[in-house]
Amino acid sequence: MSVLLQQNKIPLIVGRIGGVYGVKGWLKISSFTRPNNNILSYTPWLLEIDGIWQEANLEEFQIRGERLLIKILGIDNPEDASQYVNCDVAIKHEQLPTLNKGEYYWRDLIGLKVLNQDEVELGVVSEIIETGANDVFVVTGNDESETRVLIPYVMDIYVKRIDLISQTIHINWVIDN
Repeated sequence: MSVLLQQNKIPLIVGRIGGVYGVKGWLKISSFTRPNNNILSYTPWLLEIDGIWQEANLEEFQIRGERLLIKILGIDNPEDASQYVNCDVAIKHEQLPTLNKGEYYWRDLIGLKVLNQDEVELGVVSEIIETGANDVFVVTGNDESETRVLIPYVMDIYVKRIDLISQTIHINWVIDN
């Protein structure tokens, strides 16, 4: 494992190491990717140990239903594996696949200003909720009451345009007074 030297960019966290599994140094992984086994397609991983991002290569992995198990190269016993428990798993941004036009990573939408059809700023996207039917923007208002508006992420119905250059999302949404 070597120390990541270029730390001017914060890596993209894609999972977390849960606990040790078995006697040969295997670890359980909680994936934040969709589908959850996509985390296994990124290599190398970056693991945060004592506040320092370090590269780690996988020797093997197993998929057991929803459970993901990994073995880090050179780790062969539970004692050595235990140093990685609760470590964040990250990748470099350039490891992400290029998206098609009109597709966005959630990380690119968080923090964008949201303007309605009357150019009234409702606030910024503070988080995105996955609901199954469609994702939902949580827009936190600029006022002291921290007003939150939930807007379905449905293109051409509620979301009219996303402009990453101007850092805005234009929506069709009526404000209740």
